[in-house]
Amino acid sequence: MQRKPKIIVVLGQTATGKSAVAVELAKKFNGEIISADSRQIYKGLDIATGKVTKKEMRGVSHHMLNVVSPKKSFSVAEWQEKTKKIISEIHSREKLPIICGGTGFYIQSIVKNVVLPEVPPNTKLRKKLESKTAVEIVKVLQKLDQKILKTIDRKNPTRLIRAIEIATELGAVPKIKTEKPEYEILQIGLKLPEKILRKNIRDRVLSRVKAGIFAEAKKLHAGGLSLSRFRSLGLEYRLLADFLQKKISRAEFAEQLEIADWHYARRQWQWFKRDKNIRWFSPTAGKKIEKEVKNFLD
Repeated sequence: MQRKPKIIVVLGQTATGKSAVAVELAKKFNGEIISADSRQIYKGLDIATGKVTKKEMRGVSHHMLNVVSPKKSFSVAEWQEKTKKIISEIHSREKLPIICGGTGFYIQSIVKNVVLPEVPPNTKLRKKLESKTAVEIVKVLQKLDQKILKTIDRKNPTRLIRAIEIATELGAVPKIKTEKPEYEILQIGLKLPEKILRKNIRDRVLSRVKAGIFAEAKKLHAGGLSLSRFRSLGLEYRLLADFLQKKISRAEFAEQLEIADWHYARRQWQWFKRDKNIRWFSPTAGKKIEKEVKNFLD
C-alpha cells in the first residue's frame, strides 16, 4: 500500500514563538514553511500581523505570505486549494512541508481535509457588512442561521461575513464535511503558562508600536484601504481604524490591543484543545520537538 506524503504542522496561540520553532525544524529536516495565518496572506499587513522578516526566515523558503491585496477578500477555500498545490510542489523537491500558524480553521481544512462550499464572494454584500461592527454582523447571521453561531468565532468579522455570504447563497451554512486525509500529519502544538503568554503579548504589542505600526496603518489607508475594511480585518486593524479616526490615543491603542490579543489567544486555545491528536510542547523544548519529528519521519 502506498504511503501518504508526510507534513508537519506547528500551531499554537499568538505569541508562542511558532515561526522560530518552524524555521528551526525546517533547517534541521530540509523543510519549507507554509503560513497558516488568515491576515499574513495580505500584502502590506506586516508590522501589525507580526509577519516573519527576511532575517527571521534564515534562508528558509516561506509560502502563503503576501499573496493578495488587503482590499480583496481571501477565503479559507482559496487558502486550502493553494496550500495543497504548494505541498505537492515541496514534496516534488523532496523537501518537508511545514505548515505554521494560529488560524485554526485554515489548519483544520488540511488536517481533516474539509470539503468547503463553493460560494463565490458577494462584493456588494461584503461592502455593506464591512461597515458594521462584529455585534451587528452577528445579528444579521442570527436571522439567517442560528445553528452556526454555536461554532463560529463571534469576534471574527471575516468569518462572520463569509458565513453570511454562504447562508445567503445556500439558505444556511452547511455542516462541515470531511474526506479521507491526503497526508500523514504530525501536529506540534506550542503552549506557554498564562503568565508568560500575557507578558509575551504585552511585549509584542509594545515592540510593534515601536516598529511603526501607526505609520504602516496610515500608509495602508492612504493607499486606499478603507476604514470599514480595516475593521473587517479585526484585532489590530479594528483598533487602528479607531486610531486613524482619532477615537483613541496611541496609549489607549496599546492598552486595548493587549486585552484584545489576550482574548484572541483564549479563543485559539478553545479551538485547538478539541483536537486530541495535537502533541503539546513548550516552545523551549527544542530537543524533544526534534525527537518527535524525527520519529515521525522515520
